[in-house]
Amino acid sequence: MQTGLIQNAHDDLVTDAAYDFYGLHLATCSLDQRIKVWKLDESTGEWAFKDTWKAHDATVSKLSWAHPEFGQILASSSFDRTVKIWEQTYSEPESQANGAKSQNASRWIERAVLVDAKATVRSVEFAPHQFGLKLATISSDNFLRIYECLEQPVLTSWQLTEEVDILSLPSIQGPLTSTMPLNTHPQAFPSLENTPPIPGHSLQSQQSLTRVGPGPHREADGGWCLSWCKERYWGEILAVSASITGTVHIIQLSPSRRPLNLLTLDPYPSPTTTASDESGNGPSQTRYSITSVSWAPSCGRSTHLIATGSRDGHVRIWRVKRPDGTGEESNEGKWSGRSIADFDDHKSSVGRVEWNVTGTVLCSSGNDGRVRLWKASVGNVWRAAGHISVEQAEEQGDTDVDMEGES
Repeated sequence: MQTGLIQNAHDDLVTDAAYDFYGLHLATCSLDQRIKVWKLDESTGEWAFKDTWKAHDATVSKLSWAHPEFGQILASSSFDRTVKIWEQTYSEPESQANGAKSQNASRWIERAVLVDAKATVRSVEFAPHQFGLKLATISSDNFLRIYECLEQPVLTSWQLTEEVDILSLPSIQGPLTSTMPLNTHPQAFPSLENTPPIPGHSLQSQQSLTRVGPGPHREADGGWCLSWCKERYWGEILAVSASITGTVHIIQLSPSRRPLNLLTLDPYPSPTTTASDESGNGPSQTRYSITSVSWAPSCGRSTHLIATGSRDGHVRIWRVKRPDGTGEESNEGKWSGRSIADFDDHKSSVGRVEWNVTGTVLCSSGNDGRVRLWKASVGNVWRAAGHISVEQAEEQGDTDVDMEGES
């Protein structure tokens, strides 16, 4: 695995980093309200700074690149309750005194500002290109919003096509709860069949983690994230999580009807784990919000994989199957899914989960300062494939690191 480190990328905490389609450009954003774009020098493996600009009037929370068939387009979401569309443009080269012409100068132009959110916008993601130039946003008002560009390639006119309150959208079937045990082994996940539910005391014992109970709660305790299904055959479907529920909703969009909640993935066993609240007034529901969700590319699989990262320090992998599928997970015409892996190696809140381009290797990062890799071994058992810390990246520099067998 090749690693690299961009020193002092921003003047404040970096909130997101996003690669373009080809992996040659990297966009980063920060609490400093700025977006920066970097370009990979393939000969040296180093990232060169290309552009920066003040993008919002508050923290920039998330970035997303559009497919290159639409041009060099970025979308950014912010705590200022807006989503902005940016396009890279090039100016004509100027003639020099010696007759030579300067290189084309590029800059990023603001093309549109979307202002429908009533609260901070936490995530934005362009749809797969086969569905056109669309994007989805999720904000801390718990609304999923879908936009479509009406005038390509002008990019100035965007229509709000869907606005859905995720928490009030009824499910066509009950939530699917996890039956996974707490995984304490750093290298492997054991058999997935006939396993007991997660013990309540195992979550309560992590005193450094935020416990969420009923009643008023801070916005900082919540998690708002989304990820599109990459498969054209399945249609326009997203995995969305909102607020402190700790659940993931599989939402299907259709031009002929209102969005449907196909199923809800719930990592907590039923009945729900309870714990005494701080006031000592009896049992209260213990749940941890989802901070990141990533839908894996299918690459020919009949089932799909969805990964989540949570404030309880867990990285979970779910297998989801269509009702017309075959096999043990087909369930009388209903969508089905189950948790097939659960790792708590980060021991602290997980900030991001992301799949590789084939959906065979999962990457996660957490507040423990480590980036961890997970992949399936013989028998389709998911195992840790290694990790790297910031200190290791500084020592290694731009070199290849063998992460196999690390724990």
